[in-house]
Order: sequence, then structure tokens, then C-alpha cells
Amino acid sequence: MPYEIKKVFASLPQVERGVSKIIGGDPKGNNFLYTNGKCVILRNIDNPALADIYTEHAHQVVVAKYAPSGFYIASGDVSGKLRIWDTTQKEHLLKYEYQPFAGKIKDIAWTEDSKRIAVVGEGRSEFGAVFLWDSGSSVGEIMGHNKVINSVDIKQTRPYRLVTGSDDNCAAFFEGPPFKFKFTIGDHSRFVNCVRFSPDGNRFATASADGQIHIYDGKTGENVCALGGSKAHDGGIYAISWSPDSTHLLSASGDKTSKIWDVNVNSVVTTFTMGSNVLDQQLGCLWQKDHLLSISLSGYINYLDKNNPSKPLRVIKGHSKSIQCLTVHKNGGKSYIYSGSHDGHINPPILEVRLFLNRPPHYWDSETGENDSFTGKGHTNQVSRMTVDESGQLVSCSMDDTVRYTNLTLRDYSGQGVVKLDVQPKCVAVGPGGYTVVVCIGQIVLLKDQKKCFSIDSPGYEPEVVAVHPSGDMVAVGATDGNVRLYSILGSSLKDEGKLLEAKGPVTDLAYSHDGAFLAVCDASKVVTVFSVADGYAENSVFYGHHAKIVCLAWSPDNEHFASGGMDMMVYVWTLSDPETRVKIQDAHRLHHVSSLAWLDEHTLVTTSHDASVKEWTISY
Repeated sequence: MPYEIKKVFASLPQVERGVSKIIGGDPKGNNFLYTNGKCVILRNIDNPALADIYTEHAHQVVVAKYAPSGFYIASGDVSGKLRIWDTTQKEHLLKYEYQPFAGKIKDIAWTEDSKRIAVVGEGRSEFGAVFLWDSGSSVGEIMGHNKVINSVDIKQTRPYRLVTGSDDNCAAFFEGPPFKFKFTIGDHSRFVNCVRFSPDGNRFATASADGQIHIYDGKTGENVCALGGSKAHDGGIYAISWSPDSTHLLSASGDKTSKIWDVNVNSVVTTFTMGSNVLDQQLGCLWQKDHLLSISLSGYINYLDKNNPSKPLRVIKGHSKSIQCLTVHKNGGKSYIYSGSHDGHINPPILEVRLFLNRPPHYWDSETGENDSFTGKGHTNQVSRMTVDESGQLVSCSMDDTVRYTNLTLRDYSGQGVVKLDVQPKCVAVGPGGYTVVVCIGQIVLLKDQKKCFSIDSPGYEPEVVAVHPSGDMVAVGATDGNVRLYSILGSSLKDEGKLLEAKGPVTDLAYSHDGAFLAVCDASKVVTVFSVADGYAENSVFYGHHAKIVCLAWSPDNEHFASGGMDMMVYVWTLSDPETRVKIQDAHRLHHVSSLAWLDEHTLVTTSHDASVKEWTISY
């Protein structure tokens, strides 16, 4: 095959303040899974850099859970669709799809034989259903609540029991199958956020926004005790997870702590203090084998250290919102990827290291998954475009009306290196000699040595994208009118060369080849046009293939190939000398169009998208 996926840097969980986030565990103990947007993300628990993304839901997915057999996953979305799909094949083939009720699915539970499924959430007339996995036939009734049901669990040993927790401040206890309502448990004074049976089935726990955790007998539903007496946490508790041996319980709370409880003696064993920022609130947790995971409101996944509660063993960082742009840079023999996201932050992950733009920006070592953060305060709005200049600084422009120069050795967002612009920038390009050209709404700005030195106001057209020739003497500006205009850099000014290059539609991106011999221009009319610089920018060749607007392109270091990404979710790798020879990557980021791409080397292409993930591809010709 001319291409194969090399690495996937997955997005973080999508989180919301005051709402618990469910992390699903793998019965075999190898993976964990969570949701972001329309995606279900599966990650290796020992090496989270190994990831897989399931993207078949048409609506935002809320929860996903492995079947106890480990062969299937059930995932539920905001429309009430439940999809049951295969985990063993790469394609994740759909086995069954059901609509238990119309409304958001909030939690899912399987019986230990993987044959029955309970689903709860925000239905219009009913808040839950329990049915056979292969036919959808009902095996009981979920009743006893008058508000949204947040959580459900089924005892993993016979005789089966089922418990639910709801916004009506109550839990409900069921016996079955067929599951029948037995009684309501009214020990909590606020929303019940999470209910979980111990793996051995002897007990179950309920956790609530009132800061309490109650333990009950798994078979009879009798109250055994309240952990920590009147209060287990100082804030609402969003999630609980039992230890594999059923003796301890991990809890995650809005008071910015997670705790391990010894249930037999009703005492706290360990308190993990996660920080003092509101983003350190704990919304989810998972105890799998020896791993203890928690999810912060920042979206970060924390691997908790029982031996050192004040500092996690590792923190998985990344993007949780759509990524707009990326660039690559080699430094000290290592290849870095920098990506800029919708929330205005810059992250780093690497081939050895890669860097991504998000929260405080941070970088990842892609081999080990190790990461660290940029320091300081970055952009305050969406990062539109970025590139790296000759002095090794990351140059980024954002909807906050600034261009920033960030030192990639220090990885520090300092107050220096910020250029405030009069209008919002759309695109930035750099050339030798300290030049930066910024295309803004109705304006073109030339910067030299991080200072504004020239601007073209009201150029008579709407500039969209910009590229600087590698020699630094020529600037190409692409516009919405379907033309590319050329400007020469003369000292501290731009001179219009009076030359129009015609694309086939509104220009969406353009780039010079690394040797400066060609200029590639892509447009909204699904065409890439390549101009030959040496022949006075004569049209060299035209490339057709995309089925929708092309949004980005990038030249390979070999100057013979270039890649384009479009709204049709396709990535094409084109051969300059033969427009008919191409590598077609279909559904590169399924259900999301490719927003940016770049080359790490002649055979490694990096793509990113609104699914908040970054992918590395190996291309062979």
C-alpha cells in the first residue's frame, strides 16, 4: 500500500464543568477508552501514545464501555443511538445499533456474560432501558426515578442486581433478570453522579454532588456505611472506581482531589491533591490493574502515584478542541510538530518530540509519551497559522489580533515577541533576513525583526494566504478573487510587481517548493495549480482529484511531491512531473476535514483535523 498510518496522537477527553466524565476500562487490562466529540478514543494504558479512534457516530458520543468478554464495545451518543462494535478488527465493524430512547445516553452497563445491556440517560418519556445485546428485546424496566438518570451498573456475579443514580437525588435498586424495581435509596441530598458495584459483587457504592459516598450490600441493597462519615470530599463527587480486589475505592471530586478508600475499615488511605486551579477539578477516574487514572477539568489524564500523592506519575496532555494549524521543525536532530488549536493554545508532541498548541502549550516525546508544558500565557483566541523562522522561533498569528514569536529552546511565552496588529490576521509567512509577512482582513503587513515596518491598507481585494520565496525577495499573496499577486521585498517595503497569477477559484492556500522553483496554489474549486518560478510564473501543471474545497497544501522536502487536504476528508500526495500519479489517503480523519498538513521527511506526512488528533503517515511511491 502506498501509505500506512504510523502514529496517532489522540485528543484528550471532552469535559464539561460539573459533569462527570466516564473512562471505560478494558477487561483484559490493556486499554482504556473515553469520548471526544463524535469520536471514541482507545489508548494503551501502559503506552498512551498508542491510540485508536472510532469515528462512526453521527452525533457527539458521551460514553463507551467494553463488554466483559473484551470483544465488543458499546457506545452511546446525545441522540440516544447505541452502537455495538467489534474491537478485534482494525475496521471496528458495527455489530448492532439500537435507539433505546430519544435523548442523551449518559451511562452503559453490561452483564458479566456480555449478553444484556442497561442504558440510562435523558430520555423524553423514559430514562433507561435494559435489553438483550443481540436482539434488542427488553429484559426488564428501569423505573423509580422522575429525573435524568446519570449512572447505572450491574452486579458482575449472579444473582444479578442493577442499580441506578439520578438527578432526583436518589438511587434505585433492581433485581433480575428480568430486572424489576425493588426500592429507592434516598441517602443523598444532591444529584447522584455515579454508582458502581465492586468486581466481586458483594457491595456497591453511590457517589453524589453532596460530597458523600455510601456503601451498600450488593445482594440486598442494605446500607453498610458512609465513607468518611458525613463527608467523603469537600466538593461534589463525580466518579468512583473499585480496585480489582474489591477492597478499595478510588473517588474523584470537584474539590480538586482524588482519594483512595479502604472500604473494610472506612478510612482514607491516600489523598491526591491535584492543584489549586479550577481546571484541577477531578471529573472521572479508573482503577485498572495497578494503574489509577483520573481526568481533570483541563482534560488532562493523570496517572496517580500511590507512593507520591502530591505528584502524578505522568500526565497525558494534548488537544481537546479542533486543531487549526500545524508546522514542523528540526532541532538538535529531533523533529518537532507544533500544532495550534481552537482554544488559542500551542502544544508541542515530537517524532522524538512533538509539540502541540493547547492549554499551556506543551511538547510530547512521541516514543515514550513523556510531555511537558510551555510556560507563560499564550494566545487568547484561535491560532490561525504558524511557522518557524530562520532563528528557530515559532511565529504564530491568532484571532486575538497578535503575532507572537516564541523561543523554541526556552519554550516560554514571555511578554516579549508580541506584535499587536490593527486588524485580525489570517495567515503568516517568514523569510530570511528577519522578515515576516502577515495577511490580515483587508491588509498586508510587513514585519522586520519583530517590528512593523510597512503595510498595504485597502489593497483593493481580500487577501487570504501568503507565502515568501525561500530566497526572501518575493512574496505571493492569494486572494478570494481567485488571483495570486506578487510583491517584491525592497528593504522595509513591499512593491507590487503588477503580476496576476490566475487560480481556478478563491485561493485557500499556497506554498513555494523548498528549492524555490515552483509555487503551488490550491483553491475552493477543488484544483491545485503549480506555477514555474523560473519561467516567469508560467502555469506548469494542474492537479484534479478532490471532490470538495481544498484547504491546505505542503511540499515534500524532495521538491517533487506535495500533499493537499480538503473538505472531502481526502489527502492527496501529488507527483509534480506526472499529475496522474498520486497517493490517495481516503478518510484520513474520518468525519472531519483535514485542517493542516506538513512533512517531517520525504516519506513522513503529518495531518491534523477538527477531531483534535494528529496523525503521522508513511508514504511510499
